[in-house]
Amino acid sequence: MSNDEKAGCGCLCGAIRFEVDPTAVVSTNHCHCSDCQKSTGSAFATVVIIPEAAFGLQSGEARSYPVMGSSGQSVTRSFCPDCGSPLWSEVEVLPGFRFVKAGAFDDASWLEPTSSYWGDSAQPWAPPAEGLPVHAHNPT
Repeated sequence: MSNDEKAGCGCLCGAIRFEVDPTAVVSTNHCHCSDCQKSTGSAFATVVIIPEAAFGLQSGEARSYPVMGSSGQSVTRSFCPDCGSPLWSEVEVLPGFRFVKAGAFDDASWLEPTSSYWGDSAQPWAPPAEGLPVHAHNPT
């Protein structure tokens, strides 16, 4: 992916399309918290942290669902109201950033996870990836 190329993203049915600037990626991580497990229907979520300014909604309108995070502040998860695809999250404790779900990328092959969060909540049948640092909860 070239430096001036945007990364295309969207939901399963195509109703929501957005793009991100791949040069603005802060980090890519696996999250094993129980909320990510519930919202993805899997053992963990892979999230790409980007500044809001690097995010551009092109079409569609996501629905959102807020929950209380372990910090006592909200985590708002956005998804497609038609197909249910999880797309991104916004966390009150880290304003100005979006946590884009790796599965929303048209091509996620260039992503490189650097750590796992909430390793204490990882399912025994899907442990954190070997070779990556594991944080027991959110990193500090």
